[in-house]
Amino acid sequence: MSKSFVSPVGFADARQGLAHLFVRGLMVEAEIGVWDHEKGRRQIIRLDIDLAVDDPRSAGDDHGKVVCYEWASNEARAVVATGHFNLVERVAEEIADRLLSDPRVHAVRIRVEKPGAIRGAEAAGIEIVRLGVGSLDVRP
Repeated sequence: MSKSFVSPVGFADARQGLAHLFVRGLMVEAEIGVWDHEKGRRQIIRLDIDLAVDDPRSAGDDHGKVVCYEWASNEARAVVATGHFNLVERVAEEIADRLLSDPRVHAVRIRVEKPGAIRGAEAAGIEIVRLGVGSLDVRP
């Protein structure tokens, strides 16, 4: 069965055996920024993570058979901890790559926000969507 990704109305298509796993508002300290005043210090970034994953119904109640939101959060934290990033775009791409390394993850949507990055705005950042290998049946 071909796995498909449905965006943005329905992230995961149940007809294709997918479920939507998400993490909202994960606050992480990061070394990030291109400006001199951002170098050598940590800033808070906020992450939203959406994953289209294998349908968990076959797992029953077995934690070891599902993609876990704690795993996704820990993987994102591990990426951020690797060192300084100039751009939120690179943070998003590296998190996406890490999460898509699990074959049960068919698509990701990653939002990286820097609260207070622009005066007068709550946050600024980027949101990306990436498909995993074998998830090329994309539906609008």
